Amino acid sequence: MNPDRHARAMLPIPDRAQPGPTTYDAKDPDTVYPPIEPLAPPPGAPNVLIILVDDAGFGSASAFGGPCNTPNAERLAAGGLTYNRFHTTALCAPTRAALLTGRNHHSVGMGSITETATSAPGNSSLRPNTKAPLPMTLKLNGYSTAQFGKCHEVPVWQSSPMGPFDAWPSAGGGFETFYGFIGGENNQWDPALYDGTTPVEPPATPEEGYHLTEDLADHACNWIRTQKALMPDKPFFVYFAPGATHAPHHVPKEWADKYAGAFADGWDVQREKTFARQKELGVIPADAELTPRHEEIPAWDDMPEELKPVLEREMEVYAGFMEHTDHHIGRVIDTIEDLGILDDTIIYYIIGDNGASAEGTLNGAFNEMANFNGMAALETPEFMASKIDEFGSPTSYNHYAVGWAWAMDAPFQWTKQVASHWGGTRNGTIVHWPTGISEKGGKRSQFTHVIDVAPTILEAAGLPEPTVVNGVQQSRIEGTSMLYTFDHPDEPERHDLQYFEMFGNRGIYHKGWSAVTKHRTPWVMLGGVIPAFHDDVWELYDGNVDYSQAHDLSVEQPERLHHLQRLWLIEATKYNVLPIDDRGAERLNPELAGRPTLIRGTSQLLVSGMGRLSENSVLSIKNRSFSVTAELEVPDAGANGVIIAQGGRFGGWSLYIKEGHAKFVYNVLGIQEFRIEASEPLERGQSQVRVEFAYDGGGLGKGGEVAIYYDGRKVGTGRVGETQAIIFSADETTDIGYESGTAVTADYTPATSRFTGRINWVQLDVGADDNDHFIDPEERLRIAMARQ
Repeated sequence: MNPDRHARAMLPIPDRAQPGPTTYDAKDPDTVYPPIEPLAPPPGAPNVLIILVDDAGFGSASAFGGPCNTPNAERLAAGGLTYNRFHTTALCAPTRAALLTGRNHHSVGMGSITETATSAPGNSSLRPNTKAPLPMTLKLNGYSTAQFGKCHEVPVWQSSPMGPFDAWPSAGGGFETFYGFIGGENNQWDPALYDGTTPVEPPATPEEGYHLTEDLADHACNWIRTQKALMPDKPFFVYFAPGATHAPHHVPKEWADKYAGAFADGWDVQREKTFARQKELGVIPADAELTPRHEEIPAWDDMPEELKPVLEREMEVYAGFMEHTDHHIGRVIDTIEDLGILDDTIIYYIIGDNGASAEGTLNGAFNEMANFNGMAALETPEFMASKIDEFGSPTSYNHYAVGWAWAMDAPFQWTKQVASHWGGTRNGTIVHWPTGISEKGGKRSQFTHVIDVAPTILEAAGLPEPTVVNGVQQSRIEGTSMLYTFDHPDEPERHDLQYFEMFGNRGIYHKGWSAVTKHRTPWVMLGGVIPAFHDDVWELYDGNVDYSQAHDLSVEQPERLHHLQRLWLIEATKYNVLPIDDRGAERLNPELAGRPTLIRGTSQLLVSGMGRLSENSVLSIKNRSFSVTAELEVPDAGANGVIIAQGGRFGGWSLYIKEGHAKFVYNVLGIQEFRIEASEPLERGQSQVRVEFAYDGGGLGKGGEVAIYYDGRKVGTGRVGETQAIIFSADETTDIGYESGTAVTADYTPATSRFTGRINWVQLDVGADDNDHFIDPEERLRIAMARQ
C-alpha cells in the first residue's frame, strides 16, 4: 500500500509545483512531468453511509425490542454492533447540525429548530465558518459526497429561491449532490423537492404510486451505482435522511394493515411488551427497570372508548410507516452489497434524531397543524372517527397520540424535545463495517453521542481533523471517535461528559451520573404555565446501576447533584447555551426573536411565475387585516386559474378565477372552507382584481369580513369565520400564477391551476388600508417602496 503523499490539515490541499527541468520543446527527451492524479483520500479509506431516521424512539424498532418490524436494521445489527447508550439532542435540526459537524448543537448555532432561531449565537441557526461540516472535509479530501432526504439546517431567511445557498447541502454543506427537501417535515405523497438548489416536482403522483421514501431510495441507489461505475476506486460519503418517520405519518395502506389489531391493548401494555422484548434481546441490561407513566400522560384505560379505534389506527399507521422506511433503507444497503462493497462500507443506522414525537396531542391528530395553531379542539372525537380510514393517506396530515410516543420511548421517561431525560435523547444505533469490526452481533454500552460520528469517520478514513478550511482556521471537533469501541467492548468510555438542553429542558451526564430537569411539556404548544428556571426541580440518577433513570437520588445525594448542576452551567457557558430560551410562540415572530427577515415592511410585490416561496419568504397576513391586488390581462377567451395561493389542502388561502369569476377561499386546516365569489365575471382586457380582508381583532385566529373588487368596484362580499394564527403549513408554499403541491381548495387541482391569462403583478399589503380599493399603476412602485 502506497503511503499518503498529502498534507491534509489545510483544505483544500494546497497545490504544489513539482520540481524538474523546464524545456523549450515538448519533444525534448528531458520533457518529463509526473502524471496528473485525481485527488483521493488515504489508501483504505472506506465508503460511508449514514442513515438517520426521523422522530423514532428507542423502543420503536424491532431491532431494539419495539413493535415496528425493521428487518434491515436487524440484519445490520447481526453483522455489526448495537449501541444502547447513543444519544442525540432531543430535536431534529440540532441533531443534524451536530451530526454533520462533530460539534455540539449550540456551538454551531442550532440550539433549536431554524424556525425559532434568535440573534443569540447559540440559537442563530448560523453555522460559524470556523466549524466546517464533515461532508466538506471529506469532499476536499477526495470523497464523492451526496445527501438524499431532509435538510433542516437552512436559516429560514435563506430558504427562498434566491438563497443565499451557503447553508444548503449542495453549496456550503459540502455535498456534491442533493435531492430532497428543505425544512422540518414534508408531505410524503406530494413533497416540495429540490435537486441541488433547483425546485423540482415529484416524478409521479400518489395515484400513480409515488411515495417520497421510495423516491429518495431510487435516487440514492442510482447515484451509488453511477458513482462506482465511473469512479470505482473513489470512496463515497452518502447521507440518507428520509423525512420518515416524522409526521405526517404517510404510508401505503397495505403497510399499515399489516398491524391491524396489534395495538388493541393500548400504550401501557405495549410499553411492557417492548420492555420484555428488550431484555430478551439484551439491548438493555438485565437489571434495567421500566419507568412509570407520568401523570401528564393519560392511561389507555382512561381514554374514551369511542376514540380507541382511532388511537389504534394511529399506531398501526406509524408502525407500517417505520417498516416501509426500513424496507427502502434496505434497498440502499442491497445496492451496496450487490456492488460487492458492503464489507468496505461503514454504515451508521441511527434510529431517530430524537425520541418519539409527542407533538400530536393527547388524542393524536388528523392534521397536526391544528395543534401548532392552538386549534386542536376542532378535531373532535367524532371528527377523528369519521376520518379513521383516511389516516396515512394523501388526504391526511396525521400524527399519533402522546401515549404512543411515550410507549415508543420505552423504557425511558418522556419524549422528543425533553433533552433532560433519555426518552428524548437516547436512540438505538447500529454500526456495520466488516472490514473494520471483527465481532458480529456485538453490544456496546459506552456513552456515545451524535457529535462522535464525524471524528469516527475521519479516524476510519485515516484523515486528520482539519485546522484550516477554505482559508478559515477551524475550531476543534468536540466529539470523541467511537473507533476504540469497535473491537474493544469493555474499553472504558472516552466521552464521559456531555450537556443537554432544549427549550429549557436540560441535563448533564458525567461518568455514569446524570442530573436533569424537565422544564416544559412538548405537547403544550400554546398557553400553559412555564416555571421560572430557578423553580425547576432537578433529579439525580446513577447510570452505572440505573440504566433507565428510574430512581431519583437527589434527596439522598444533594452534594453530588449540586456538583453536576455547576458542571452543567460550566458546559453551558463553554458551548453557547446561555441565555436559556424557553419562549415558544414568541420565537416564531422574527422581530421578537431578533433574527433577520427576508421581507420587511407592510407591502410585498410579486410577479407571475414566482413560486416555492416558504412562509418566511412572504409577508405574513396572520392575525391582521390585509389586501391582495392583482393586475391582470384577460384574453378574449376569458381567464381561469390561480392568481396567488398560499398553503395547500391542509390550510391556506387562494385568489383565483373560475368560469370568469374571481373567487377567494380561506381553508382552515382542511376542516373548514370559507369561499367568497364575485357576483359577475371579469371583463376582457386589463383589469385589477382586489380582495380586502378586514380582521375582527380581539386575539389570535379570529375571523373577518371579505370584499372582492374589480377596478375599485365592489363585486362580492362574505365572511371568514376563523383563521390560522401561527402557521399554514410546514411544507406547502406560495405560488403566483399556479399552485404547486396540494390545492388549497377542491375547486381546482394543481394540474388545472395555471392562470390562462397574463398576470402583470400582484401586491400584498397588510395593516390599515388608505386607498380607494384600487392601486394606480403609476403609483404602485412608489407605494410599495415606501412601505418596505
